[in-house]
Amino acid sequence: MTATPPPAEPVVDAAPPPEPGGSDTRPGSKRDGQSLWRQAFRRMRTSPIAILGAVIVLAFVLVALLAPWLAPYPAQATPGRDLIRPTMIPGPSAEFPLGLDRFGSDVLSQLIWGARASLVIGVVSTLLGLAGGVAVGLLAGAFGGWVDTAVMRFVDLMLAIPSLLLAVSIAAIAGQNNTSIIIAIGVVQIPIFARLLRGSMLAQRKEDYVLAARSLGLTRGTVTMSHVLPNSLGPVIVQATLVLATAVIEAAALSFLGLGGGRPTEAEWGRMLTGAQAELSIAPRLALLPGLCISITALGFTLLGESLREALDPRMRRRR
Repeated sequence: MTATPPPAEPVVDAAPPPEPGGSDTRPGSKRDGQSLWRQAFRRMRTSPIAILGAVIVLAFVLVALLAPWLAPYPAQATPGRDLIRPTMIPGPSAEFPLGLDRFGSDVLSQLIWGARASLVIGVVSTLLGLAGGVAVGLLAGAFGGWVDTAVMRFVDLMLAIPSLLLAVSIAAIAGQNNTSIIIAIGVVQIPIFARLLRGSMLAQRKEDYVLAARSLGLTRGTVTMSHVLPNSLGPVIVQATLVLATAVIEAAALSFLGLGGGRPTEAEWGRMLTGAQAELSIAPRLALLPGLCISITALGFTLLGESLREALDPRMRRRR
């Protein structure tokens, strides 16, 4: 009697191991099913440019928040006013590490308090522009048709005017104070965010998940607010990070032109540049130091924004 061989075990195809240096996306792995933003954050942690930008931005934010404890003197204090001479401004010393300005204010304290003013103007104006741009872009992208045409023609009209010229005009009409600068910069940013969100929403409306949601009976408004809009905000958030750098520069430019108002001793980087014009020949550091602060801060936001854009770009993800 011939023995019957045991049945062969079924062959299960093993999942291929992850490529060297690539991401493990096998079912059951720890990285399987990660959200787009979590994957982007994981890639940014290994990017030297992103780390450098984050360090600069974090240092800027900490200096602004801790200004009352870091600054040797209050914002409006002029401890060295008795040391100022018409042809001589005291330089760095043990009491004043970065010297004095023409009003007798400590330059180091002015730079630290100026970081707080620049942070408030940059963040609030960007949030204002972001809110207005999302509202306008949502209106154009959700309704389409003649509403889209009318809204985008208005946006094109605003984009046709140079941004700095438009900001100067708005700030001059609104009045010489920091609030007018915030409004001016925020209004200038609205068409940028609106056009970006509108284009992103038009691209999302052609995706299969939108057709599937509509086939299930969901209304157009529900699909737009629950699916299309959240999936369209990625590029807008990246642009907001980049616009923060522009907001800091534009705030300094408007203050330099005298549209910020306030007293000459008020701590703000653009106003410090204005006060340094008359002393460039005898104390060039008064213009160099706030200029470096503006440039380094703008560089930090730019590096962080560019790294975030690359981390969210599908083409860049395929190259990694």
